[in-house]
Amino acid sequence: MTRPTPTLMRTLTDETVLRLLMAGVSLTRAEIASATGLSKPTAGESVRRLESLGLVADTGEVTRGRGGVGTYYALAPDAGVALAVGLAPEGVVAEVLGPDGVVRGRAVRAVGRPVSREAVEKLLVAAVEEVLAGVSGTAVSGAAPSRTGAVQKTAGPRVRAAVVSAADPVDRATGQLVHLPDSPFLLGALSPAEQLGPLTGGTVLVDNDVNWAARAERDARAGRPADFVYLYLGEGLGAAVMADGEVRRGHGGLAGEISHVTTAGGESLIEVFAGLGLRQPGTTAIDVQRLLEAAEDPVVVQVLGRAVAGVVKGAVAFLDPELVVLGGSWGSDPVIVEAVRTEVAALPRPVTVEPAVLTEEPALAGARSAAHALLQEDIVQRSRLSP
Repeated sequence: MTRPTPTLMRTLTDETVLRLLMAGVSLTRAEIASATGLSKPTAGESVRRLESLGLVADTGEVTRGRGGVGTYYALAPDAGVALAVGLAPEGVVAEVLGPDGVVRGRAVRAVGRPVSREAVEKLLVAAVEEVLAGVSGTAVSGAAPSRTGAVQKTAGPRVRAAVVSAADPVDRATGQLVHLPDSPFLLGALSPAEQLGPLTGGTVLVDNDVNWAARAERDARAGRPADFVYLYLGEGLGAAVMADGEVRRGHGGLAGEISHVTTAGGESLIEVFAGLGLRQPGTTAIDVQRLLEAAEDPVVVQVLGRAVAGVVKGAVAFLDPELVVLGGSWGSDPVIVEAVRTEVAALPRPVTVEPAVLTEEPALAGARSAAHALLQEDIVQRSRLSP
């Protein structure tokens, strides 16, 4: 059997130490050795290497005991941060996360109606500038954005990764938002990666909000089931396909755009709400408050249940999911869930229907988790520069 090389052993040791300190703790070298199972000399050498790379720092605190003086070490304050951003009808949200996954700052900008690409670009820049300026040791320029509208970085911990959740279809190849007919939140060719790329100098990951919500739902259910369809039913309509524990985005990234799926009665799903008078004036966006009030009428509830069940029928035929999850501002309402269950039970191939487990900002939760993982992986990769 081939024995691990010294370089590989150093790499694995340094990653083990980093993963421990990325939890936000400060420990002596002896405590690091005890927590990781490494020998004290091995732990000490790893700390020395990581400190030379600027990834680990002496906190200035010491402990005195029978074994002598111990210096406390922690992840370096400037090891990096990550951004999680949400672009939705409810507003633009920007959060800064540390390597421990803790949200260090949050900024919100309300989105007016009607919305335009230019307006959202400005709100995105303003929210990111505010949240970074409010985090200790992090700053961006207060000057006007560059010609491209991108945020400008001046000092502080570097933003190593940014993850964007967008309430619009997202082109898989470019990360640019895509215009589709009847989408209520039309941002045209907005490119979050173009806006945030100069700031991070690293990864900018953009995906549809329903896909992020489905990933968060997967994690909230501890990874099971591995195959489910997540239907988002709110102001907009969308779906995410989870297969073998991963979101399937389709050739162009447009899988799950369900507005034009033909439902019972031959109408597309989006047309059902027009027929019931449940759209917001001058837009295809669903009036959620009016819908929930109308759900007191059994006839309306039956129509909605049958329409959603029509989408489920198609999903079952093509995807064979173990579960269908109903999320969104009205999709997880108990009355709606029960109506969909009743209709789905009568299908030739019924499937289990459940409300979403995660209901508090599920899309942003998914983006936040991805941003945290990308930041930690960036820090680990930098440790491999060690000689």
